[in-house]
Amino acid sequence: MRIIFMGTPEFSVPCLEALINSEDEIVGVFTQPDKPKGRGYELTPPPVKVCAVENNIPVFQPVSMRDGVALEIIKSLNADLIIVVAFGKILPKEILESVKYGCINIHASLLPKLRGAAPIQWSIINGENVTGVTSMQMDVGLDTGDMLLKKSVEITENMNAGELHDILSVLGAEVLIDTIKELKNNNLNPQKQDDSISNYASMLSKDLCPIDFSKSAQDVHNKIRGLSPWPIATTTISGKKFKIHSSQVLTEKFNGTYGEIVDNNNRLVCMCGDGKAIEILEIQAEGKRKTDAASFLRGHKIDKGVIIGG
Repeated sequence: MRIIFMGTPEFSVPCLEALINSEDEIVGVFTQPDKPKGRGYELTPPPVKVCAVENNIPVFQPVSMRDGVALEIIKSLNADLIIVVAFGKILPKEILESVKYGCINIHASLLPKLRGAAPIQWSIINGENVTGVTSMQMDVGLDTGDMLLKKSVEITENMNAGELHDILSVLGAEVLIDTIKELKNNNLNPQKQDDSISNYASMLSKDLCPIDFSKSAQDVHNKIRGLSPWPIATTTISGKKFKIHSSQVLTEKFNGTYGEIVDNNNRLVCMCGDGKAIEILEIQAEGKRKTDAASFLRGHKIDKGVIIGG
């Protein structure tokens, strides 16, 4: 089968590698344009482009998918199927219908529960215990197409979004290869999504970062791990801003109001709104590297009873 692959970030790479190692032929890769990164704003290729170039696969980086140029390239490649994994651009109807088997998307949630740009992070922020990967026959809606195959994974108590990302990227490759196999065998059974149980996983922004300690300890913990490693949850201590990289919910009993530091003895324990406490495990001052709480406290005086996050 002749396949066009569309993807951009690191999440997409295991799927591309799985296709490279399969019996199918990748006739072209579409990815986002190179972007400036770092202090020098040096143009940097996306991870998918790096992988494609290393494997001598033609790469296309159109600025738009709607001006007809991308469609003409796709037609010239004479592909049977388009695979889309975190491409980052919406495909118009004419592209969705331009190849024999249409476009199949690998989506990092158990659809229809979390549609949209950031399902990995929101599954943790929302306190889900299970998530997974869904392959989907794409239509003109946003993650609304018929579901093909699913595989699920457990979200453990302290797993952060970065760890879950890596698990799901590998799982996505497995789902992709299984989906193509069943497509070839004519064994796919597309299932309509129930729109009434769908939720939108909006893009992350730094506006989400401030921690509200009036929430339950579990909600605070979920936010911290859901925003790690980016954009990272934040709080203020004595008027200064700090990033909170990791935490854990404690079963120990403490007395205090939400936001109050109730233990500063080689650890940083803060009360939450439900009367339970979290322990801040890794913290980062502005302009500094992240460190464990005990090391942080050796360089920063935080009195017991101080209210943070106000």
